[in-house]
Amino acid sequence: MKKEKLEDYVVTIPDFPKKGIMFRDITSLIQDLDGLERSIDEMAAALEGVEFDKVLGLESRGFIFGTALAYKLHKGFVPVRKKGKLPRATVSAEYALEYGTAEIEMHTDAIKPGEKVVIVDDLIATGGTLEAACRLVKELKGDVVKIAVVMELCGLNGRDQLKDYDVVSLIKYPGA
Repeated sequence: MKKEKLEDYVVTIPDFPKKGIMFRDITSLIQDLDGLERSIDEMAAALEGVEFDKVLGLESRGFIFGTALAYKLHKGFVPVRKKGKLPRATVSAEYALEYGTAEIEMHTDAIKPGEKVVIVDDLIATGGTLEAACRLVKELKGDVVKIAVVMELCGLNGRDQLKDYDVVSLIKYPGA
């Protein structure tokens, strides 16, 4: 059944994974044909007039939205993975987690100098992973022309790390 707003497809689970967290479950959106189609169509609409060569998606849910968007807009898709998962030469970027750090990678030949890239993910929380992906694109001399996400947790101030980029989110939640 079609729902009125995109956020109506997202199920909120209180106190997961720990007390006080309101977990926004995107699986309910992607398993619904109308929710998935609407999210891809809305992202595509948000990119109207944006000139770009490739869609870059972050592991793992960015793969879902990124490949569908790349297919719809007839663009190449670049996967960004956790460290150690790609088979050829890579560039990597480290980013901060709540306790410690993590690294993401992409192939060194994924972005050519001067290529324009749209980065896609399911969520902006603190912005660390997306900012690290931007550094990877820059390292390969590409240009991030837009960041598109399905959801944004505004209370975590992820946009602060992405202030140099054009960012669009389809759904904004005021808290964390």
